[in-house]
Amino acid sequence: MDKNELKHIAEGLIETFQQAGKESIKLYDEGLKIEIKKDKSPVSNGDLIVNEIISKKISVLTPSIKIISEETVNLNIKNTSNIFWLIDPIDGTKEYIAGKDEYTINAALVIDKVPVLGLVGVPKKNRLFYSYFPGESYLIEKDTVKKICCEKLQPKGSIVALSSVFKPSDIILNKLKENNVTSIVKMASSYKFCVIATGEYDIYAARERANEWDYAAGHAVAQNAGAIIKTLDEKPFLYGKEDYRNPSLLIKRSKNLND
Repeated sequence: MDKNELKHIAEGLIETFQQAGKESIKLYDEGLKIEIKKDKSPVSNGDLIVNEIISKKISVLTPSIKIISEETVNLNIKNTSNIFWLIDPIDGTKEYIAGKDEYTINAALVIDKVPVLGLVGVPKKNRLFYSYFPGESYLIEKDTVKKICCEKLQPKGSIVALSSVFKPSDIILNKLKENNVTSIVKMASSYKFCVIATGEYDIYAARERANEWDYAAGHAVAQNAGAIIKTLDEKPFLYGKEDYRNPSLLIKRSKNLND
């Protein structure tokens, strides 16, 4: 696919993502119906309806491309596709159920093991991030579209890391120390990728956790905005694994986090 085709697909999903975001809030306000999945994690009717809204539109835009969603995937079937969609209709389901504002709506198009296109909606913050090519990452906020490029927004000398837990492991703390981190902020979901893409935060490190659909959309947004994304041991972070499991992760806003 060329740049114009990817642009057409990404922009063709914007209205759908906005609709899905409004629907997720409406369903929460009405009272969510919650079940517990086999892996002991919760799923709500919000997850399922958002998944249906996004999947339906993607099927119209790219009818020949396989869709892999957290809510419909069969983990017993190995992924052997070279080009496919990864959907996490609501990343941060626990936050969503608790009425918090960091849950996200996610879809990414993976080609040759790289997420080249991604959309991340953050409904309760009224933010929508999308990207379709290197140098083409955007934030829609308050009906304004802004290109984002990882430009540092923290004061010089202040290097702020994100963490998905209150107490990171020693391995993670040591990696953050290597990068001269001055403070750590806890944040949920793929929103972490996006606020590194905007330059609001500088770095995120994590041990092996979660699945490819949790990261792919945010990865596309951040990497296309200029972020450096690798594993903790500096290997490429690739997608399309048979079991969908993520390796460790290191996202840096830039090589020198003071720049």
